[in-house]
Amino acid sequence: MTMKTMTIRVDRLHKNSLLIFGVVVMACLLSCGFLTGCATSNRLSSARQKKNIVILYENDVHCAVKGYSRLAGLRDAIVASDTAYVGVVSSGDFLNGGVAGSISRGQYIVDVMRNVGYDAVTLGNHEFDFGEPRMAEMVAQIKSPIICTNLFQAGASRPVYRTFIIKNYGSKRVGFVGVCTPETMTAEAYAFYDKDGNMIYDLRPDDVARLVQQSVDSARNAGADYVVLLSHLGELANGQWMDSHQLVRMTKGIDVVLDGHTHSVIPHDEVANLEGKKIGITQTGTQFANIGKLVITPKGKFTTSLIPLADISYSSARVTHTVDSITRLMSSETDRVVGRCDFELTINDNDGKRLVRKGETNLGDLCADALREAVGADIGMVNGGGIRNNIPAGAVNFGMVIGVMPFYNLTCKIEATGEMIAETLRKCTETYPNENGDFPQVAGLQFTVHVASHTVSDIMVLDRQTGQYKPLQPQEKYTIGISDYYSSGGFKGVLKPASVIQMTDEQACNTLARYIRDSLGGQIPDKYRQSQGRITILEE
Repeated sequence: MTMKTMTIRVDRLHKNSLLIFGVVVMACLLSCGFLTGCATSNRLSSARQKKNIVILYENDVHCAVKGYSRLAGLRDAIVASDTAYVGVVSSGDFLNGGVAGSISRGQYIVDVMRNVGYDAVTLGNHEFDFGEPRMAEMVAQIKSPIICTNLFQAGASRPVYRTFIIKNYGSKRVGFVGVCTPETMTAEAYAFYDKDGNMIYDLRPDDVARLVQQSVDSARNAGADYVVLLSHLGELANGQWMDSHQLVRMTKGIDVVLDGHTHSVIPHDEVANLEGKKIGITQTGTQFANIGKLVITPKGKFTTSLIPLADISYSSARVTHTVDSITRLMSSETDRVVGRCDFELTINDNDGKRLVRKGETNLGDLCADALREAVGADIGMVNGGGIRNNIPAGAVNFGMVIGVMPFYNLTCKIEATGEMIAETLRKCTETYPNENGDFPQVAGLQFTVHVASHTVSDIMVLDRQTGQYKPLQPQEKYTIGISDYYSSGGFKGVLKPASVIQMTDEQACNTLARYIRDSLGGQIPDKYRQSQGRITILEE
């Protein structure tokens, strides 16, 4: 899940231009109605009134900055073809979740997005990683409309940002409405509550549908012919929070939902709204795996599809220049080698599907071991949602390590009772087989998850003196090497009352780098080739 992030002072970006030419089979794009030109003013001709509207969309980019150049290049190619009106929008989670965001506290990301030029942007939960003041400073620099219907200062009657924006595409007016998942108030609690637990900001968890409906109605009343929802609600199987499908069922007047948050790959899905009308929902995945394409025909028909980024050869010279400058600025820090691994350290299962949020992985074992070792604790624990990327076989540089643990979390040592630890394990695994960002990757600990009963048993703790596992004792106290994410509500808030034994000033990514470099002597041993059987899943 989420946390705050590291800062490295940077110099002004260089201004040299780099032009990259792409080659795309024009006939293929034309056949699907894609290469279709652009007009953004109110000045119309009879020919332009017959053109499609094409909206390119992305979600959950998480600092994969190289994709922005292709997004902008594709938009520019449509403009050049002059056969459709075109726009670009974002459904959130851009500011953090990768090296470029972590190392600059979001600055590099907004520099790139400003050069893309967006028609509308909504907020995701990771925009709050550095706290609301930093988010406000950063998103203002994008120089594009920020829309979010449900973010309020605590007790305020007016939202922080505009709830909708209307853009003209030929003779049609498209209203964009934005909404952010209330789950953010738990995952990024430090941005919503002060140190005394008083609420500072509110995403109105119980009022999302009404607020969205109000914004949709306002957009319609302001003259919108169509309403597009930029949603960072996602497709949540556990039903704890409002998701996009549920929202559509409770509202009317939305024509299509461009979704985000759960990293789902959805070219097109449909759900009936409050009036029984089928409404399309789509999501691109994450880190620019795909770019979304929404087409609105002159007769008002909506279609959505996904284009793999690898299939797009267009690029923007201006955006490429910015990305290249950022890459050069980061390289002195990120290229530093900390060790070597002769196999892949992964967050995925054997089929390449993400596992770290619902099962043990070899990279999860490594990260938990690093936290345990750093402070000499009985147990190490890291939430699966905080482990973001694989480390490929070969030399391991610091940039890869940041990519694994990109959030600004400090390593610490806490003390908790066995009863608290058992409850943490139960609550963080009870949604299996659904993903859970708080799913615990552990060290010095073994346990069994019972899927049918949503319980945990056979919890064993490694005795540091004897090297033997012993049953967890409910009333006994154990030390845990963990990041300070636990204190802001991570791990379902169960460990929040735990006693702090040691608070370091070392970021978790640095703890992992030091473990690889010093404790492992720069060579990750073969025992990490596979996960080590610390977590057993029983389906009965």
